[in-house]
Amino acid sequence: MKTKILKQAEVEHPWYLVDIGDKVLGRAATQIANLLMGKNRADFTPHVDSGGGVVVVNCNKIRVTGNKASQKVYKRFSGYPGGQKETVYSKMFEKDPAYIVRHAVKGMLPKNKLGARMLKRLKLYVGSEHDQAAQKPEEYKI
Repeated sequence: MKTKILKQAEVEHPWYLVDIGDKVLGRAATQIANLLMGKNRADFTPHVDSGGGVVVVNCNKIRVTGNKASQKVYKRFSGYPGGQKETVYSKMFEKDPAYIVRHAVKGMLPKNKLGARMLKRLKLYVGSEHDQAAQKPEEYKI
């Protein structure tokens, strides 16, 4: 029996709707990353973008465990001397909860062009409403 190797032309990208309300951030992010990479498929091929698109709703209801709300820090750098800025999780959550989920998922994807293409199919929404009805996403339980 031969192993099935996917080719990019043969791949279809299904869409999934994921509700992360009252879920733990890291555990939800791993499930989302697996859907984006296509690891939930029987014909998963690492070098082919075989994953689907993921629509994530209720990003404002995600939670973290332990002391991460006060101790987790998001860093960014402008490129200038003294241009490093730090933001605590609690302030970032108030400002942009979708960034927190995107940052967690991005860290779990491949660090190359393939990972960048996968991240483009991640659509995040703060509330329970989304604009991706045309893709007909099927509900996926996490």
